[in-house]
Formats: sequence, C-alpha cells, structure tokens
Amino acid sequence: MFLHKSNFLLRSVYPEFWWRMDPSEPVIYLTFDDGPIPDVTEFVLEQLDKFAAQATFFCIGDNVRKHRNVFYQVIEAGHLIGNHTFNHLNGWKTDDDEYLDNIDRCRDQMRIETALFRPPYGRIKKSQAAEVLEQYAVVMWDVLSGDFDQSLSPEVCLRKTLQYTEPGSIVVFHDSIKAFPNMRYALPRMLRYFAMRGYEFRALPQPVLSVYE
Repeated sequence: MFLHKSNFLLRSVYPEFWWRMDPSEPVIYLTFDDGPIPDVTEFVLEQLDKFAAQATFFCIGDNVRKHRNVFYQVIEAGHLIGNHTFNHLNGWKTDDDEYLDNIDRCRDQMRIETALFRPPYGRIKKSQAAEVLEQYAVVMWDVLSGDFDQSLSPEVCLRKTLQYTEPGSIVVFHDSIKAFPNMRYALPRMLRYFAMRGYEFRALPQPVLSVYE
C-alpha cells in the first residue's frame, strides 16, 4: 500500500525535506527513480523532448556503472541528476555507516557532484538524515504515480497522477523495467494533459555542482 499524495503527517515527520516546490507558478517537477535502464530511460528522454520538458533523474549507482552510455544521454539532454544510493538500499533496514557509504559509492560512480538525494522507498532513519543533510537536499515527493505497482492498471496510474498533481508538485515516476508498462502509458498522456493547460516541466532548482577530474 502507498499514498499517491503525500499528506501533512508525512511532511511533518521530516519538514526539512523537499516535498513540494513553489505553488505560485504553473510548474511541475518531474522526477524519475531507479535508472538508467536501456530503452526505458531512452523512452523517457524521447517523451520529455517532445514537450521541451526538463526533469531530475535519481540514479542508482550500479545502474550507472552498467549503463553509462544511457546515463550520459540523460546529462547531454540537459536534465539534472540526483543520488539514489548505489544499491537501492532501504535506510530503515540498513546500518548507518553502510547506508552513508553506499551514497558515497553512488556519487563516485556517477563522477558528478550533485546536491540532490532521494532515499529509496522514501525510507531513511533520522540518524542517517542528519548526516545526509550536511551534503544534500533530501528530495521526497508530493505525488507518487504508483507506476511501480503491477496491481495498478495504467489507466488508474494516469488518473491518480492527474488528480493529485498541482502547481509546484514534485512527481515521481520510475525509469525501471518493473514500472515501464504503467509509466509508458501514463507519462506521455500526463505531459500532454498539463502542457495543453499551460504548465511547464522543470528540473528541480538544484544544480550539478562539479565534475570530477
């Protein structure tokens, strides 16, 4: 079970995390977790390009290692990169030192210094968060598309995402094999729906800081 829309209770546990951006403009902040994956991430890039949309990709370090050419395509297309750990670790089930080391391994694999981090599953201990916040903005979400839920039909995935997305929403999709059937249906239709209503799609306002030599 999951919530499509983050509620006050969730946000109040970690008020220092990013849940939603400025709601005063018709802007949506699309984010994609768990890539890069050949074909899947490339499909996302094609759809974003059709609508001149920018997004933020929270990458798994091991997938960057295996699919570096796809990772470079994301960067070359002008999108931002975030850290999503090296092995997609659940912070609640992971020792703090191991968790923080896994974040560093992802950073080293990407060879890009980014100030954006999203905890896999949205699960991170307070002790881990205290350390991570010294180096990163921790990005959660306002709307979870649910594309990863294989019991959810593509039509419901789209309907719920349209229903809950508002100006300033940080929306989560996944560029993963598991999520692809739902994401492939919902993403282009969501982009079209909001573009026709005058919305823009922007990457999160946190730049890539530097590239390792």
